[in-house]
Amino acid sequence: MTNKTYQKKHELWLSILFASFAINDEAIKSRLYDFSQIAFRHMKWLGNDILESGKDYNYDREMALLKRESNFEILKALKEEIEATQALYPDTILGERIKTDDTYLLQYISELLANPANDAKVTAFNMERKWEDLDQSQVDALTLFLFEESYKEYELILVYAYMQARTKNVLHFNVFQDLVDESHFHLKSFGNMMAKLGILALPRELHEMTYVVKDLDKFVKDGIAEEEAAKEMCKELSDSIKDEKLSKFFDFINYQESYHIELMKKLL
Repeated sequence: MTNKTYQKKHELWLSILFASFAINDEAIKSRLYDFSQIAFRHMKWLGNDILESGKDYNYDREMALLKRESNFEILKALKEEIEATQALYPDTILGERIKTDDTYLLQYISELLANPANDAKVTAFNMERKWEDLDQSQVDALTLFLFEESYKEYELILVYAYMQARTKNVLHFNVFQDLVDESHFHLKSFGNMMAKLGILALPRELHEMTYVVKDLDKFVKDGIAEEEAAKEMCKELSDSIKDEKLSKFFDFINYQESYHIELMKKLL
């Protein structure tokens, strides 16, 4: 097993995840998101396998999110990517599990493509930047927030997963799991909002210095400061946006960030 397999799975996880954000149909969106979560578990298992063999993996990526115009364009590209990745999996029980999961996803995509009623225009990349009753300055504030925070959540998912794979401490393992799960939910929320605004984009790649943590204490203290800053951004956004539903949502995220800080204090 090599880092190349891990990298391709990382890219495939993002491709499935961002397909789920881009497609407007709620049923397809939800199903693809479920498959993205399975792909993320594959990443975790592949990573563990690599570590057990005495090797290491990283979060390098070589992918672009192409601005496709229709559901079928996205699904056909996704199908090709899954098929191309199939040959990379190891001939092991884990490799077999991943292959059969991916085969079922291919079956689902083929069923969707067989029915023209499932095709529709994709608006996730149209750069319209409109949101119900928000004026331009509010949309600008929301746009900036979503770009910053979608990167932050992507980064946190990967950093905590990296550290979780390397800890023998059960308390730390559980805290990392909670933080990964919460960050998945936030990334999903922000990704879908970016798609609604027509500004869906991949978060930038992580530099190795971000996730290879030499000093856990410093990392956690920096993380707490980052959560405090995110809480402040949420609060400012909630106050500045004249949309009750959105304001309530950002208050909800803000309270979740408060709990994240308490979880991180446990690591100290």
